[in-house]
Amino acid sequence: MPTVTWSRLGGERRAAVVAAAEAEFAAHGFSGGSLNVIARRAGVAKGSLFQYFADKRDLYAHITDVGSQRVRTYMEDQIRELDPARPFFTFLTDLLDVWVAYFAEHPRERALHAAASFEVDTDARVSIRAVVHRHYLEVLRPLVHNARERGDLRPDADIDALLSLLLMLLPHLALAPYVRGMDPLLGLDELSPDQPALVVRRYVAVLGSAFGVTRTACGSPHTSAPAHRNARRSDCT
Repeated sequence: MPTVTWSRLGGERRAAVVAAAEAEFAAHGFSGGSLNVIARRAGVAKGSLFQYFADKRDLYAHITDVGSQRVRTYMEDQIRELDPARPFFTFLTDLLDVWVAYFAEHPRERALHAAASFEVDTDARVSIRAVVHRHYLEVLRPLVHNARERGDLRPDADIDALLSLLLMLLPHLALAPYVRGMDPLLGLDELSPDQPALVVRRYVAVLGSAFGVTRTACGSPHTSAPAHRNARRSDCT
């Protein structure tokens, strides 16, 4: 966490440090990022950085938090516009489309996301992923729990497993369409602009099959448990 000295710093100086640190960490990650370069670009002494943050990892975690909050604010606005009260997997499809488009249009956030995902330093990776996952889960968990309460998910659906899969899927969709070689099976790094949308629908279909409820022609929910082999009764009667 930033120190008290950081909170007392003028807004322009804080913005300069954040901008310099984002540019450096986005380009080189934690391990390759240079505090000397950050200080020089921000127009502060290197020693001042240690008055603002406990160490380099603390600075990196703060920069990750700032960037994650920008993404979260945008996505929360989009969630309200998309109406999360709609059937969950229809809503999720539209949300993932928006997510992919966001990272296409925001290369700085994409670079920071890549730096966080590919960081080789274990302690730094744990610190920044804890920050990123907190933002993810604070948004996703209420959406998933509300979907189960509405009956969009099976009563026995493993909610933690679904959230875990989404934690893996979101970073992948943020990067794979723009970072060559991440997806050898679904063609996410192909140049076709339609490919990410097609892949989103394949992913959601799998999640829907695993966690969702199917509905009969008359609209009533139907669990995936096998019916008795002698049963021939119509669900609509």
